[in-house]
Amino acid sequence: MAWGYHLSLDCYGGVKDFVRSGENITAFAKDLVKRIDMKAFGEPQVIHFGEDDKQGYTLVQLIETSNISCHFCDDTGNFYLDVFSCKPYDTQQVHRAVEEFFSPDRIIEHYIERE
Repeated sequence: MAWGYHLSLDCYGGVKDFVRSGENITAFAKDLVKRIDMKAFGEPQVIHFGEDDKQGYTLVQLIETSNISCHFCDDTGNFYLDVFSCKPYDTQQVHRAVEEFFSPDRIIEHYIERE
């Protein structure tokens, strides 16, 4: 049995209006926590910062079994999502939420089980 389950999605060409919206990102975090049957620890932190082509929102949502984090790039619509938990979860639910909230053109998945 694994100690931790880590899904990392590199997402390219998300709809810029969605990627640039703090409200959309917050709604995504809350929806994702429910979809993967986790318990949020506090509210999602959604902060816009950075310079030049590195500017964008960063999301951090603590969950009782670890965390969800993501950085969004205003310039390209690309974003990079990590979901780590010692409790198993349905990775396809993560994909569905990403598609519904951001509609990226392409997703590259990396998944590891940590022992």
